[in-house]
Amino acid sequence: MNTELTHVSPEGDVNMVDVSGKDVVTRIAQARGHIRLQPETIRLITSDGVKKGNVLATARIAGIQAAKQTALLIPLCHQLPLRHVSLTFTEDAAGFEITATVKTQAQTGVEMEALTAVAVAGLTIYDMCKAVDGEMVISEVQLVSKEKVPLTS
Repeated sequence: MNTELTHVSPEGDVNMVDVSGKDVVTRIAQARGHIRLQPETIRLITSDGVKKGNVLATARIAGIQAAKQTALLIPLCHQLPLRHVSLTFTEDAAGFEITATVKTQAQTGVEMEALTAVAVAGLTIYDMCKAVDGEMVISEVQLVSKEKVPLTS
């Protein structure tokens, strides 16, 4: 485990990491989180009965949009050319597991974009359902995997 803080200069100043010396490679990250909902709220979502509209479709769009805006939200993130963002929602007895997969070809990874996508998708579900469920909990937002794949010529 690397214990060096890369966003802190030797003088203790916060800075953006210089990635200009790194190779451009394909980078893929996957993050996951969960939103706990009341059983009736799950039923309303799956039957498209929420008055604000299709909750999961809206959350998917919000998550994709959030991934694309991560550099504006997280101060030291690099602006990256995202090649792919996908979100899936898996229903379980307690709510929905939210999974985001993000891909780019760049000099730094897309972990923050995947995490941001999951968090904002969960917040969107929360916003759309808050009138019917005051006990929702967004939890366990975490990075699941990241990989680097060299570009082939």
